[in-house]
Amino acid sequence: MEKTITQKPDSKKQNLKIDSENDDESISKSLLKKFFIEVSSLTIFTLRFFREVLKPPYEFNELVKQSFLIGYKSLPLVAITGFIIGLVLTIQSRPTLAKFGAESWLPAMVAVSIIREIGPVITALIFAGKVGSGIGAELASMNVTEQIDAMQVSHTNPFKYLVVTRVISATVMLPLLVIFADAVGLFGSFIGVNLKGNVSAYLFFSQVFQSLEFKDLFPAIIKTFFFGFAIGLIGSYKGYNSNKGTEGVGKAANTAVVFGSLMIFIIDMIAVQITSLFQS
Repeated sequence: MEKTITQKPDSKKQNLKIDSENDDESISKSLLKKFFIEVSSLTIFTLRFFREVLKPPYEFNELVKQSFLIGYKSLPLVAITGFIIGLVLTIQSRPTLAKFGAESWLPAMVAVSIIREIGPVITALIFAGKVGSGIGAELASMNVTEQIDAMQVSHTNPFKYLVVTRVISATVMLPLLVIFADAVGLFGSFIGVNLKGNVSAYLFFSQVFQSLEFKDLFPAIIKTFFFGFAIGLIGSYKGYNSNKGTEGVGKAANTAVVFGSLMIFIIDMIAVQITSLFQS
C-alpha cells in the first residue's frame, strides 16, 4: 500500500508534464501553421494586386480622391513631426559636438541623419499609424456592412476600386510626404541651431547641401516607395479579409499598424544592406 501511495503522485506529475509538453508542441505547431497561412494569403493578395493593376478599366477618379485623402490630409501631422525631429535632434546633438569643438559640423550631421534614415523611417511610421489603420478600418467596416458584396453584385470590381487605388495612392504619396518632412525637419534644425547661436540661413543651408550627396538622397527616396506599398497593401489586406462583426474592424486596424510598422523596419534593414554593398 505504501508503494502505491508514493508512486501515484509521481505518475500524476509525469502525466501532467507529458500533457504540458504536448500542449506546448500543439500551440507552436498551430502558430507556425497560422504564420504560413497568413504569408501565403498575403502573397496571393499581392499577386492579385499586380494582376488587377494592369487590367482596364482604371479608376482614375477614385485614385485622385484617395491621393488627396492619404497625402494632403496627412500634411499637418507630417509637418509637426518633421519639425520636432529636426529641432530635438539639433538640440540633443549640440552638447556632444561642443565637447570636441565641432559645433560647426552640426548642420551637416543633422542633415545627413534626417535625409538618410530618421526622416523616411519616422514619417513612414506616422504614415502607417494614420493611413494604414484608416485603410484597414475603412475596408473592414465595408466588409462588415456587406458593401463589398453589394459591389460584386452590381458588377463592380471591388478589389480594383478599393484596394488598387489605395495601394497606389499610398505608394506615390509617401515619398512626397517624406520629402516635405525632410524640408520641414531641416527648417526645425535651423531654428535649433539659432537657439544658442547666430547662423544665417545662407550659411546653414550651404553647409547642408555641401554635405549631401546623390548616394544619400537616392536610396532614401527609393525605399520610401516600398514603405508606402507595404503600408497600403497590408492595410488593404487586413481590411479586405477581416472577420465579420464589429470586433473585426478594430482588429483589422490594429494588425494593419503592427504589421505595417514591422515591414518598415524589415524593408529598411534590407535597404541599408543593399546600399552598403553598392557603396563598398
